[in-house]
Amino acid sequence: MDAVPAAIAEVLQRTIDTGGTLCVLTGAGMSAESGIPTFRGTHDSLWSRFDPMRLATADAWREDPALVWGWYRWRMQAVRDAQPHAGHRALAALARRVPLSLVTQNVDDLHERAGSIVDAHVHGGLFALRCFACGHAHTALDDYMEGVQRVEPMRCTACGDRIRPGVVWFGEALPDDAWTSAVDAAERCTLMLVVGTSGLVYPAAGLPALARRKGATVVEINPEPTALSTEMDLVWLATAAQALPLLVG
Repeated sequence: MDAVPAAIAEVLQRTIDTGGTLCVLTGAGMSAESGIPTFRGTHDSLWSRFDPMRLATADAWREDPALVWGWYRWRMQAVRDAQPHAGHRALAALARRVPLSLVTQNVDDLHERAGSIVDAHVHGGLFALRCFACGHAHTALDDYMEGVQRVEPMRCTACGDRIRPGVVWFGEALPDDAWTSAVDAAERCTLMLVVGTSGLVYPAAGLPALARRKGATVVEINPEPTALSTEMDLVWLATAAQALPLLVG
């Protein structure tokens, strides 16, 4: 692959030339290219005999916080070990050419480490630690212990309850501020890029349709067709690391 499809190059250039705005929605496929394990991990991982759906709920936390915290510490370390790829860096560069709002479903910090400003982490952030009971924010993180499955969570300095990861668990509402920012970005943009997302997780998967209703052109970048492909204006079958650097030129 050595060129941007002509129709996509044209709509991007028109957005730049007319003073339009760009919204980029990214999903798990973007992080997977940096080697971050998917939500379910691998079949032979330390966690292969556990159902992640039963580890990512408030009830699971109440039942066995040490098990849940151990799983999230494993995920945090995987993120720490990963590096942003060319697609992450390309988005940071693209933001210097056109007004860009970045909305991500990913809970890692790879966009920020590549130099981007993330307008909305709609599913929260792994490292946005807070108290399960009182919500007090915490920044300090305990040491990672390789191969240890159960880790007692840190304690809140305000109330003494346990510290949890800042992700959105199943059954929880999306962060109000993040979701408001995401909707605003979708409604205001003239061009939306949908990158590396399956289009199966709502309400985030509804943002491209919202952008189209408001008049934006919506372009999907993904190596395989997704649940949203038939609703797109343009589809580019490519990975983020392949395609996004070509958009920057």
